[in-house]
Parts: sequence; C-alpha cells; structure tokens
Amino acid sequence: MSIIVGYVPTAVGKAAVDAAIAEARIRSEELLIVNSSREGALVDKNTASTDDWAEVHAAVAKAGISSRIIESTYRDDLTEEFLRLAQEHEVSLIVIGLRHRTQVGKFIMGSHAQRILLQADRPVLAVKAAEG
Repeated sequence: MSIIVGYVPTAVGKAAVDAAIAEARIRSEELLIVNSSREGALVDKNTASTDDWAEVHAAVAKAGISSRIIESTYRDDLTEEFLRLAQEHEVSLIVIGLRHRTQVGKFIMGSHAQRILLQADRPVLAVKAAEG
C-alpha cells in the first residue's frame, strides 16, 4: 500500500507533504508525491522547480521513508487526474492541502479539494498550513 499527496510549491503544499510523510512513517508505507500541470500550459505556477523538489527530497530522506515522484499532466480536470492516480496506485490514504478561500471564490471557481473530499473512494486527510 501507499499514500498519495498532492504537492504544489506553496506553504499549503509543504504542509500536505509534511503530513503525508508523518502518515507514511506511522503506517510504514511508500509515499507518492504528485505534482500536476495543465497540458499545453507555457507557464504553470503549480509546477515544482528543481529547488522545490530538492526540499521535498530532503524531508523524505530525513524521515527515512520510501517515496516516488509522479509528475503528471491533465487536460481538463485536475481532480479527475488526481483521483485516477489514487485508484491506479491503490493507495490507502489521500493527503491534500487546503487553502483559505472566500465563499464567493468557492462558488465561482469551485474547489479541487472539496471535490476530492466528496468523490474519493478512500480516506482523505485534509491539511491546512499554519498561519503566519
């Protein structure tokens, strides 16, 4: 079994990875770290850089757990791509980061995290970044 975490190079993404590392240690499971970018996008602020990955690798190495990086692309729906990966790898836990959004923002833009929480067929751990 393994644990999958959605990673973006932000405080929320780091909090999600930290929580996923802790869960992987407790459960003695492999950690799958997913970073997805939109297919055909010239610039995507959610794509992790070499420095971002170095920081993630250091945290995983310090924890002494097994991990794999999955860099995927999605065409239309990030949520569907992430849930497809969770199913494909038969993970025991999904870890996602939550960011603060206004009610209007959620109504207009939707929420990947909300859809993952509602549509996932396995347990989901939702993590918020510490304030400040």
